[in-house]
Amino acid sequence: MVIFDTDAIVGMVHLPALPGAPGFDGNFDALRTRALTDAHALESGGVDAIMVENFGDSPFHPNDVPKHVVASMTRVVTELRQATECPLGVNVLRNDAEAALSIATAADAQFIRVNVHTGARLTDQGIIEGSAHETIRLRDELDSDVKVLADVDVKHSAALAERPVTELVDETLGRGRADGIVVSGVGTGHEVDTEMLEAVVACRDGVGSDAPVLLGSGTTAENVRDLLDIADGAIVGTALKEGDETTNRVDEERVRELVSQR
Repeated sequence: MVIFDTDAIVGMVHLPALPGAPGFDGNFDALRTRALTDAHALESGGVDAIMVENFGDSPFHPNDVPKHVVASMTRVVTELRQATECPLGVNVLRNDAEAALSIATAADAQFIRVNVHTGARLTDQGIIEGSAHETIRLRDELDSDVKVLADVDVKHSAALAERPVTELVDETLGRGRADGIVVSGVGTGHEVDTEMLEAVVACRDGVGSDAPVLLGSGTTAENVRDLLDIADGAIVGTALKEGDETTNRVDEERVRELVSQR
């Protein structure tokens, strides 16, 4: 999968609460402007791609977000597509891969992130089961070339049963037909366990795949070089925000600093 080069930095646009979510402040125009401002700061700071996520929509729907969420995100992602040259990705929390794929296809984005693509995880939304069988078939039905980045041992969740990481990676890339793997820490902003990361990369190599392995949390200007000696790229949110607060605006200088250290 060639979306971006090795050592790629994917910057996050964390959307504030969308219409219909408890935290929505009633000003959708301000939300759109915030998303555009953050995207411009990420692009100017030198990221290789941008991912848009409905981070402000907690408590999250487990699998099937309302249609108005899909409509709102499609509008925002479409505007970002028109305003930036960066490849775009979509993640619809908590785990609506069908919505993410539909939004990305309609808005001409290049990839999606799916937190639980295969298997099942225990989360604060309950037990979430992967739906790779539906996601990959839908992609074929839409005649879409959007790529699927799938988490292994995703953050903010626990396994229902312990299984070797080799099996998880093999099934995600093999039976699940994912185009890339995401490895995260235990939560937003938490650093990835390097032993886990190395095991995922080794398994990817062992099955003869060229799918990229991306960091899904905890990458900073201080650790990015060491982590990218193992992984192929990093999805970065918190470390690029003012004051290291995930919900704050993107700080272009922090983006430049992290990109320069990779």
